[in-house]
Amino acid sequence: MPHLHDLPAPAKINLFLHVTGRRADGYHLLQSAFMLIDWQDTLHIDTRTDGLLRRHDINVALPTDDLCLRAARLLQVESKTTLGCDIHIQKQIPWGAGLGGGSSDAATVLLALNQLWDLNWSRSKLEALAIKLGADVPFFVRGQNAWVEGIGERITPLSLPNAVLNAPLALLKPPVSVPTSAIFSSNLLKRNTKPAIVEDLNAAPRCFGKNDLQAPAEQYSSQISQALQIMQDRFGNSRMTGSGSTVFSWIPTKADDQAPSFQPADLGLIDHAWVGRVSHGLIHHPLLDLLNPIA
Repeated sequence: MPHLHDLPAPAKINLFLHVTGRRADGYHLLQSAFMLIDWQDTLHIDTRTDGLLRRHDINVALPTDDLCLRAARLLQVESKTTLGCDIHIQKQIPWGAGLGGGSSDAATVLLALNQLWDLNWSRSKLEALAIKLGADVPFFVRGQNAWVEGIGERITPLSLPNAVLNAPLALLKPPVSVPTSAIFSSNLLKRNTKPAIVEDLNAAPRCFGKNDLQAPAEQYSSQISQALQIMQDRFGNSRMTGSGSTVFSWIPTKADDQAPSFQPADLGLIDHAWVGRVSHGLIHHPLLDLLNPIA
């Protein structure tokens, strides 16, 4: 049966994240710049003829009904296919990290099954389905760095300079995972940041704006404050990505420097539940050319 193996599902960081308002239905209006990075999960997907959808966890036990299965089920129902699949996942991106790992996995499933099930849906049709799974999933289906607005549905491709894409990033994930509900219900959340334009980001892509969700996340857990301070002391800058809890810092380097290795132990953190690594930005999703539906 047809299969696609060694499929990457990359993480993302939010270069900034502003809350600019709130809709009448309670959804928050956001502005952000999403950059894909080379920290990724790996998926292997095999077609089934019996219509069953099965997930197999290679290294980390995932929730019984995760976004990958929900994505496969939604596509199966909407396309009315009689085919099913086995999804094998090797997780590397931490859960509850603000890195979009679950959303990226779901997007990779949609892109792969679109080909394996011979559906030939357009990318825009897949994106319309993806928004039903979560605000970040359409971004990963689109597969390009982007300026994202609204509730995640307004995605504009963003060409980031090499000075950003090639700059090494240190990422530090404390043990805590932050529930999104705790962030958006916090009394510290400001919802009136002035809307920005892309030119504002282009003027200072590595230090523009802020993350409006950071203060509520710090209120939720002192581990996030600790991570921010550790990274600030080490690299001279720090910011939380997404709704937390991962903190990232640009690593200062000279033109001929190699990016240093980076592990929590380097910072004196002996708790193995802390996760750290050095990453770089991606020009686009690794599957953009391999699994490339029409626009």
